[in-house]
Amino acid sequence: MESIKVTILGKQIPLKVQSSEIENTKRIAGFVDDKFKVFRSQFSNQPDSTIMILACLSIAEELFETKAKLSKELEMDSKILDDVNSELTKLIKQIA
Repeated sequence: MESIKVTILGKQIPLKVQSSEIENTKRIAGFVDDKFKVFRSQFSNQPDSTIMILACLSIAEELFETKAKLSKELEMDSKILDDVNSELTKLIKQIA
């Protein structure tokens, strides 16, 4: 495990992560910090806790939308593969 520090909303947060995850963790922390900053600029009169909740809800919404889109694409790909497999099976039967 490696000790690193990430900065979110101006606060340094110490973390212990696997060496292979250092860059990914820093990238994710940067993404979260950027999202918090966007909400802080839009709702400057709100406390940090409200900003964090709104940003987390926004991140979760993006995650859910991406998962739904991926699921739909996987269903479509699966149907296409089933159709191709069916056609190939028909062709093999015709050849045999």
